[in-house]
Amino acid sequence: QVQLVESGGGLVQPGGSLRLSCAASGSIFNIYSMGWYHQAPGKQRDLVARITSGGVINYGDSVKGRFTVSRDNANNTVYLQMNSLKPEDTAVYYCNANLQRSAWSSRVIYWGQGTQVTVSS
Repeated sequence: QVQLVESGGGLVQPGGSLRLSCAASGSIFNIYSMGWYHQAPGKQRDLVARITSGGVINYGDSVKGRFTVSRDNANNTVYLQMNSLKPEDTAVYYCNANLQRSAWSSRVIYWGQGTQVTVSS
């Protein structure tokens, strides 16, 4: 069994900052990438940021220059530093990991339960 546990969401004023964390645990052989997606009510789930085990990073267009993703490979943890937050960043943020559970298994994508981020004055 694999679990992704997120933390760090909450309410913040426009222009403020938040830091999200996501730790993967369980039967894990290798994690190829970890990242964050967000989903606002009535909208699709979109990429926020993703980082591979080799350090390749992708950001969604709406967060470039404001958000920074980082990863602690030794502890299977990914972080999202969110600065200059805007009301339109309000959404549920989901952690995502693309991983193998054993050397002979295929890659599978796992999701966290989501954490609410609300940007409002």
